[in-house]
Amino acid sequence: MARWRIWRPRSRAVPFLSLLLLAPLVFTGLKAVNKIGLSSERNYSRGHVTFVTVFTTYNSDPAEASKLPSNVVTVGKHSYSKVGRSMAILNTFIGFIQVSMPRSNVIILTDPNSKLTHGSAVILPIEGNYSRGNLMFQRIRSYIAFLEQRLEELETVEDINHLIFTDSDIAVVTDLGHIFEMYPHCHLALTFRNNKGQPLNSGFVAVRGTRDGIFKAIEFFKEVLEAYYLKYMEASRMLGDQLALAWVVKSYLPSAFSKFSKHEAFTGEVNGTSILFLPCAVYNWTPPEGAGQFHGMPLDVKVVHFKGSRKRLMLEAWNFYNSTSELSDMLCLILRSGRTKYDF
Repeated sequence: MARWRIWRPRSRAVPFLSLLLLAPLVFTGLKAVNKIGLSSERNYSRGHVTFVTVFTTYNSDPAEASKLPSNVVTVGKHSYSKVGRSMAILNTFIGFIQVSMPRSNVIILTDPNSKLTHGSAVILPIEGNYSRGNLMFQRIRSYIAFLEQRLEELETVEDINHLIFTDSDIAVVTDLGHIFEMYPHCHLALTFRNNKGQPLNSGFVAVRGTRDGIFKAIEFFKEVLEAYYLKYMEASRMLGDQLALAWVVKSYLPSAFSKFSKHEAFTGEVNGTSILFLPCAVYNWTPPEGAGQFHGMPLDVKVVHFKGSRKRLMLEAWNFYNSTSELSDMLCLILRSGRTKYDF
């Protein structure tokens, strides 16, 4: 089992075509669909970028999960048990990163009691309560512990390694290093949407890899954790962190909320931390689900978030990509998600 260390770029060739989901494609009769073009943004980051996610399994050994006949779901030619499909999503998450940012690493923060192993990621056990009802609270604690360890390492070695904390059900479809290049004075980045109850989504948080950036991120996450503990422990298990995140931002920067409907990036300061606010429509886009809900795909999408039952679509897209040698556009599969209720 690998342990956290100072990360350096891996010198390996690009294993796949570097972009998918966004190639030009015209769909006859689908009037609401945007015509999506290939992005030209590549290799922006002077510092290395590492993706960090929290992942655990419950009551099952991932290695044995695929052998269980119960709760099996079939996606194309592949069948998955309940835990098996969670592992498939994790593998797909890593696969998309290897396609779009092949020099990046992936770190999985997990329960020390987990039997999780992975050949393409570093497993970092962090003590805590990873039960389903406490997972979002624990995720913030794990982020803080990880960042504190990284900050300690930077006392002896200055190695700029930017960090992007994400859910494991996202697909990175282009290089994200430009975030750190285009906004050099921001300590961290959050994604926003025009949603009154949950305007900030916790599934994507970028942290500048300097000592100052990591220190500021630690202080920010500690405030979010405190707000969560004091105000939102009774919230639904998937909402507490986002409610706490919004509360902290609103406490220091209420003017930000008037900008969430404009879908344009902007910056602001929250208790001494310089924050870049990025639109979910580009950096954390979720395909609508169900008949009549789809109104096109935003231009320049960089991160697709397959929340909830959309995880099936994530697997379908990845399986399709691996079945062809052509430069393929997964837009057709995303379009299909706008008219279908999936069974994940």
